[in-house]
Amino acid sequence: MIRGIFTKFLTIVWGLIAITVTKQTFAQTSNNSGTVTTVVKTHSSDGIFNSTASYTFQVDNSYNNTETGKISYLVTTETGKKVKADSISVKIDAHDVESYDFDIPSLKPGFYKINFMINVSDYDDTTRKAFGIKPGEITSQYGKPADFESFWHNAMLELAQVKPQYKVTEMPDSSKDGRRVFLVEMKSLDNMTIRGWLTEPIDKNKNKKFAVLLGLPGYQVTLGPMFGTDPDIAIFTLNIRGSGYSRDEINVRRENYIILNIEDKNKYVLRGAIMDCVRAVDFIYSRPELRHDNIIATGGSLGGFLAVALSSVDKRINFCSAANPILSDIRNLVHEVDWPFIDIRKYVSTRPGLTMDKVLNNMDYFDAKNFATDLECPTLVGMGLVDNIAPPNNVYTLYNGIRARKHIIIFRDLAHEIGSWYNVYEGRWMRDQFALF
Repeated sequence: MIRGIFTKFLTIVWGLIAITVTKQTFAQTSNNSGTVTTVVKTHSSDGIFNSTASYTFQVDNSYNNTETGKISYLVTTETGKKVKADSISVKIDAHDVESYDFDIPSLKPGFYKINFMINVSDYDDTTRKAFGIKPGEITSQYGKPADFESFWHNAMLELAQVKPQYKVTEMPDSSKDGRRVFLVEMKSLDNMTIRGWLTEPIDKNKNKKFAVLLGLPGYQVTLGPMFGTDPDIAIFTLNIRGSGYSRDEINVRRENYIILNIEDKNKYVLRGAIMDCVRAVDFIYSRPELRHDNIIATGGSLGGFLAVALSSVDKRINFCSAANPILSDIRNLVHEVDWPFIDIRKYVSTRPGLTMDKVLNNMDYFDAKNFATDLECPTLVGMGLVDNIAPPNNVYTLYNGIRARKHIIIFRDLAHEIGSWYNVYEGRWMRDQFALF
């Protein structure tokens, strides 16, 4: 009986390399080792062009042999409709670098996606970019309902009938970074309880009044206390109904929140959520240590939408900051993004008599672009050029509707997010606007 057992272990390790703009591939044979590296250079810092979009495609060949093939591009609308395409033949000598310029002219105002493809002897790859042409000329073919302002005026009147019953509880164990922390509870529209967190700098001057940053939540995001180091700013973070710490009466699954009562504009969850934001301003106005003339409403994604909506219906907001605001130009958005319309269509299919047309008629009252035209305070907007939740066309439609002082910051290579420069700019503008020197 053979008792010896021989075991052979063969271990294969593949490294996953995170690649952004630069792409690499490695030769498989020892006699032709090397890489092909490509870089696409956009001839605009923010991806915006007045007329002709311009790029340079650089190829670095470190192989021992010449690489031959082609480089091509495909331009599409944000919905994927082909607009332009072209290709060129290329030859990159061994251990050489070549650059190829591409100009894309004669495009209508709007935002586009562009894919650059390289197909050569030892390498195939695609680099995806986006760009805009004269975005200041973008408009929507859809207007706002004739009774849009009266609809929201009536909502404000309804909220005013609800006694807020503020309850403020200091949380000494949560205090840090030289700030006191308070849990705030109050009643909002439909007599629902909502909560937020107020943090205030500890200051020897008992009579000092603080400017206020009102932080509004993203979709189903829980907001706890925010601290920061600015001694002149109090921060109030709000959890709207059905979100975070305000789930007493509404506690639904994430995908169900956006569709809650969507068949009735007077009961739709976002009507109450926007009134929750108004109630937060009521609370700020009830506090003698807070400045009532220096309030910034700020948020991202749904929070960006809420910042625009609140600043539109409540003129007590002095500065609006909306990053990646969702739900703008909804009737065009429905053909451009998956969310939230996958969930909405599923819901419509389960409700006899409910149609997408009826839903869109209701959502016209919750379209960010329709709020934008009523903004009167300075407004900052941020967006990612490859955002597939708040697409650039839709965000710019909102932005172009703002008649107040405004500024937009575009992040050329980001999706549904913003870069750190946005927060820096927001802080500087806020301090300048509020004269916090």
